[in-house]
Amino acid sequence: MSQATQQDIESWLWDSANILRGPVDPANLRDFVFPLLFLKRLSDTWDEEQEKAIKKFGKDIDDETAADFHTFQIPKGCHWADLRRAAENHGVLIQNIMQKIEEANPNQLAQIFGNAPWADHNKMPPERLEKLVSHFSQRDLSPSKVSNDLLGGGYEYLLKRFSDESSTSAGQFFTPRAVVHLLVRILGPQPTDSIYDPTCGSAGMLIEAAAEVKQSGGSVRQMRFYGQEVNQTSAAIGRMNLFIHEVEDAQIRREDTLQKPKFIDAKGKLDQFDLVVANPPFSLKDWGADKWATDPHKRAIGGVPPKNNGDYAWVQHMITSMKPETGRVGVVMPHGVLFRSGAEGAIRKHLIESDLLETIIGLAPNLFYGTTIPASLMFFRATKDKKRKKHILFIDASKRFGKGKAQNFLTDEDVEDIFAVYQSMGDAEKTNISARLVSHDEIKENNWDLNIGRYLKADAAAVVDVQDALASFDQARTELAAAEKALLAKLKAAGYA
Repeated sequence: MSQATQQDIESWLWDSANILRGPVDPANLRDFVFPLLFLKRLSDTWDEEQEKAIKKFGKDIDDETAADFHTFQIPKGCHWADLRRAAENHGVLIQNIMQKIEEANPNQLAQIFGNAPWADHNKMPPERLEKLVSHFSQRDLSPSKVSNDLLGGGYEYLLKRFSDESSTSAGQFFTPRAVVHLLVRILGPQPTDSIYDPTCGSAGMLIEAAAEVKQSGGSVRQMRFYGQEVNQTSAAIGRMNLFIHEVEDAQIRREDTLQKPKFIDAKGKLDQFDLVVANPPFSLKDWGADKWATDPHKRAIGGVPPKNNGDYAWVQHMITSMKPETGRVGVVMPHGVLFRSGAEGAIRKHLIESDLLETIIGLAPNLFYGTTIPASLMFFRATKDKKRKKHILFIDASKRFGKGKAQNFLTDEDVEDIFAVYQSMGDAEKTNISARLVSHDEIKENNWDLNIGRYLKADAAAVVDVQDALASFDQARTELAAAEKALLAKLKAAGYA
């Protein structure tokens, strides 16, 4: 078979998803396709490594010597060829194979295959699974035949396609690549940095941080990657994604980050990182407000967020998780965090006065899966540049987007132009992007309101203040009632009512 192209791999992988279409819910396609793809990659890689061992030591090489050539151990009876030879009960066999491989590699692969119901004929019909196994058997996925870049690109392609089809489930764990690139570009990861994503999903933020360093000519050998994810399947998919992208020095832990953070030191204090980046779930309810005031990790910076809205709890967690000198944070947030009053207003005031908030970027609506509302990017730094101290850079990029069938999107040019405006502290002139460096004194005069339109009035984004919207709605409703009353009176006078 000739060397694969990116388009070949993407088309072939999408065909694998189409094999399951119909009896398998679109939201569950990823649960089956990704683990089987990873199993095939592991097996083909093992075979290629074994060939190298035999080439050096001959066919009589013993297992102990051969083990030095293998990245992962695959027990006897657990190779892809063993699965391919099976005439029936593929679901049960796959479950057993995956379990044994995890047990043989406890430090690296424990629970990496997730918990898909392979043997449940109602959720995975045997004939479809047989076709899927046959489909994956068509192509050699060893690194010499399909590079990490190619397979990684195919993996990202599948993630996006699954998210396109299921915005309320798979989509919530996938942030558009251009947004991830913008976040990471501004945060500027370095070859010695530790990177942490408290809502890592499919690990796209971590992978992008590694890619940014590599593209700048740096090495990721000294970098460390950490992520936490509450969803078991997403955590497993993220770990597979990291391995496929050769980001091997990574730890992904599964649990609720706000209620049970897993990265803590021996004294129970939160671990701290150079770079913290995330796209948390918007306006999370039941996030654990009742315990926040007495949080042992002291994350309640500036107060306790509302119990039915955890947006600022994520911000507080991320700031507490950044190193006190080199730390920087980039987070996706709904616009409401910029102007809502009450407890959130008090927290916002504290963060501004502490001079941690560096930049706010307003993005176009309908960029993210599962929501059409426009989002903002907020950047915090433990140590701000001298010219940025006691100021916040506001950037309105809400008019920069491309229009897709179901969603808007950012182009590479959009990302580069927004980054150029950020770098210049608002001085660079780019089409449909406005920016201004605003002093804390001016923000204080506006009662610590950070609504972008307040500071960039000429190019204010189409972001609606809820109170203003309700007032306009009430006025319109009153006017409508008056008009209906007048019409009814005229109808009665004319004898029609």
